[in-house]
Amino acid sequence: MKRRIKIFSADAEVKPSDKSDIPLIVVTFVLVAFGVLMVYSAGSYTGKRLYGSEFYFVYKQLVGVVLGAAAMFVMSRIDYRVLHKLRYVILGISIVLLAIVFIPGVGITNYGARRWINTPFFTIQASEVSKFGFIVFAAAYIGSREGKITTFRGILPVVGVGGVICLLIILEPNMSVTICMAALMIVMLFLGGAKIRHIVMLVVPLIAAAVVLVLVEPYRFARLMAFIDPWESPLEEGYQLIQSYYGLGAGGFFGVGLFNSRQKYLFLPFAESDFIFSVIGEELGLFGCLAVMGAYVFMIRRALRIALGAPDRFGSLLCSGIAAIIAIQVSVNIAVVTGSIPPTGLPLPFISSGSSGIIVFMMSIGALNSVKRRSPKSSELLFVKAPRIKRKKQKDKAEGLRALVAATARLGKPTAV
Repeated sequence: MKRRIKIFSADAEVKPSDKSDIPLIVVTFVLVAFGVLMVYSAGSYTGKRLYGSEFYFVYKQLVGVVLGAAAMFVMSRIDYRVLHKLRYVILGISIVLLAIVFIPGVGITNYGARRWINTPFFTIQASEVSKFGFIVFAAAYIGSREGKITTFRGILPVVGVGGVICLLIILEPNMSVTICMAALMIVMLFLGGAKIRHIVMLVVPLIAAAVVLVLVEPYRFARLMAFIDPWESPLEEGYQLIQSYYGLGAGGFFGVGLFNSRQKYLFLPFAESDFIFSVIGEELGLFGCLAVMGAYVFMIRRALRIALGAPDRFGSLLCSGIAAIIAIQVSVNIAVVTGSIPPTGLPLPFISSGSSGIIVFMMSIGALNSVKRRSPKSSELLFVKAPRIKRKKQKDKAEGLRALVAATARLGKPTAV
């Protein structure tokens, strides 16, 4: 006969671990420090020639790193549930910043696009802020409406907010970030429990809209043709992709050596930002690229691990959304640099030159750490392998049974023996 052993009462208080995710913090600062080094390597010649200082891009990057580290520390210390309370404020700020870029004298136009807001110390790329704002809103909305999200009407607020943000971004114009935001919206709905048929109903018109946007703008269509055959226009639309090929090809397995890139000498446009991965491949080779990709995989895995152990649905979706946007942006950047998808401008998180991106992504890591510090200690058992119970000897059975009871006690759940 089985007897019931009650380990913890149902009303037992589960204390948070109050421990930071040290591996996540370490890999973040490793990527950021490596980014500063590569920004100097890739942008020193351009900075010297165009701005009079080979450290021009490094100084700007360091400002972003300092502010980003401060934002990460502050976000780690505060309770992440504050973001839930301020979701409408954060979303409102994100949309207002996207609208401000269209104000003459405030918004800065570069290369035919109005994407930046001018400040006395650095420029702000509003679309970077909007990613975090959307993640907070979507996580808060989906997390508190678990039942409604399975209906089409229930997903409309997320689709509506995502649509407004995508519209403002594509008007800049910035199609690459628009695609990232659309993909992020789909991922958040999927993780929140939306039905597959509803997601398909969104994906099909989004793909159709992307095709129309490519066809109505001659430069986008030209980029698509250059992607298909870059050597058809080697000095125009296909030039950047061909130069990226040259850099990656010259690197081989081990690279030509740090600071020894040839493509950075004005051959490869945007070597310090959108195409910095090509310089990494040239200087550090295939193994250097694999090491960088491995660091991103490790970071995303840590974020998902925190999401699985989060104390509530909002925290889980918040961490999952942050992991998703890092994965999406890294994948798109590497795919563009390697010629796997048509060329589009999108920075590599934590590495590419750009203060706004550094600050927002480091602040997101702080949010992940905030969730980790407020997760119950028992959540760590989710990643501990269960002990093997041998059935040959009664002694082994007893030891396995005691291990099972101890693990259940830590989880705070009753078990039957």
